[in-house]
Amino acid sequence: MRELKECKNCIKVDEITSVFKTIAPEMVKVLEDRYNMLRIISYLEPIGRRSLSNKLDITERIIRKEANVLKENNLVEFSLEGMSLTLTGENTLRMLNIFFKDLKGIKSLEEKVAEKLNIKKVIIAASSDDDKLLTLKELGKVGSDYLNQILLKESVIGVTGGSSVASVIDVFKKDKLDFSKCIVIPARGGLGNKAEFQANTLAEKLANKLGSSYKTLYTPDVLSKSTIDLLMSEPEIKETIDTLEKIDLLIFGIGNAETMSKRRSLNSEKIGIILNKGAVSEAFGYYFDKNGEIVHEMSTIGIKLSTFKKLGNLIAVAGGEEKVASIISICKLNSNLVLITDENVARKIINDN
Repeated sequence: MRELKECKNCIKVDEITSVFKTIAPEMVKVLEDRYNMLRIISYLEPIGRRSLSNKLDITERIIRKEANVLKENNLVEFSLEGMSLTLTGENTLRMLNIFFKDLKGIKSLEEKVAEKLNIKKVIIAASSDDDKLLTLKELGKVGSDYLNQILLKESVIGVTGGSSVASVIDVFKKDKLDFSKCIVIPARGGLGNKAEFQANTLAEKLANKLGSSYKTLYTPDVLSKSTIDLLMSEPEIKETIDTLEKIDLLIFGIGNAETMSKRRSLNSEKIGIILNKGAVSEAFGYYFDKNGEIVHEMSTIGIKLSTFKKLGNLIAVAGGEEKVASIISICKLNSNLVLITDENVARKIINDN
């Protein structure tokens, strides 16, 4: 995977932040207000002034004034549908993300969480306490930026389904590299009724954005062993499963054990058995306890746990405080994991004993 090189002769962000806070502390509030405007516009564009006013709980008069300032500086553009970021606005927002991460101590928090979970890296997105959709969009933006940083020209990428992974792929915009030789593969069969969150749908969408090829895995999530044996004799399915063994990057979501059991339409007795075994998390058809030990396994077609455990590059996307125990559990499976989560989750992990 590509790594960003550190500029040894550059002024560090934390040094700039310190100077800014010392010389012009009153400007930090102005900068933060405009930063939040750019941030919300980027998630919901095109967005009208009234909607933005409601999201930020700022009067429409102030929004109008600040939006004009942003427009005059070529950061946003107006249309009949609403406001959208310009390319300059997108680049400015990216730099401001770094600035405010340092200002709020997020970088230090990321390092502490990664150390506590014993994983490669943690990247924290902002939490929106009263708007789960905004938090999900934050996760998606942060995840897509990181994906762009590490993708190689010939990556073999596995993706699972779910709204968290979808949030990353929905906002992903490739950089200038040619990714036509990449392959994108669904890491498991179908789960749930929403087609837009299915692994096959997301694999195709990411491949289209990369300009690369993709494979499909059109099978139900839960199957009997005899059905799995029969399906594995199909050349197309066998080829997809064989390619899954060769992936060098996996993008996946982390499920809460009880939530995922209900999503599979398991009866209450079966759910009770799984939870009584101590299950707190689910991934790839496996249920794990708080120590990352398997307590229950579903008969599924998709990535094997043995493959997951030996991967060198994994991106887990999971937010929401209800998933804290699930995240801690899954992180015990592979120390190469990179976790994309939100600030509330990160602080809860640090405070968890």
